[in-house]
Amino acid sequence: MLELGCHFGHKVSKWHPKMAEYIYGEKDGIHLFDLPKVAELLTEAYTFVYNLAKEGKTLVLVGTKKQARDTIKEAALDASCFYINTRWMGGMLTNWSQVSKSIKRMEEIREGLATDKYKGYTKYERVQLEKEQFKLERFFGGLQGLKDKPDCIFVVDPKKEKIAVAEANNVDVPVIALIDSDSDPRPIQFVLPGNDDAVRSIKFFVEQIAAAYKAGRADRK
Repeated sequence: MLELGCHFGHKVSKWHPKMAEYIYGEKDGIHLFDLPKVAELLTEAYTFVYNLAKEGKTLVLVGTKKQARDTIKEAALDASCFYINTRWMGGMLTNWSQVSKSIKRMEEIREGLATDKYKGYTKYERVQLEKEQFKLERFFGGLQGLKDKPDCIFVVDPKKEKIAVAEANNVDVPVIALIDSDSDPRPIQFVLPGNDDAVRSIKFFVEQIAAAYKAGRADRK
């Protein structure tokens, strides 16, 4: 973690006081995380996600900031879990009935365009369907196959993903988060203090959580 820069927080002037217990010290005006403590917390989160997968429960990886998007998608596909890497749509958890309809519609159009279902449609009608599919895929493509609210979400930067965290808290869905020194850890059930801006740091934490889910799925089988 040290080599990947996971220990670097934000400027001391921008810190959130509730992150104090996770901070080892500071250097050149930058907070440094207590890596032994981070390792303990990561082990706890890993075990939770492993058991989640082993019990057949669902996980959604969430990371919409530029530095996280590719890693979130790649890790989710590798671990066979769900993901959101473009934008968290308001109501994703608190208005699940509507979101599930959008996912179902996306799946129907995708299947229809791949078969002869729309064979009798005009060119204009097919273009409209393709446009609708593109829009739905952008927001819900990583949720294909999700039949109910997820059992847990993992977020990169809960400050940016504050709507996702708030909704999860509202419906009692546990939140695991890679959280930097400028964020409030209180809404997070599994706090992973670390650099949530550097690509290498993000990749490390995301891949650890994805690996836990993958291992749990394998042992379930």
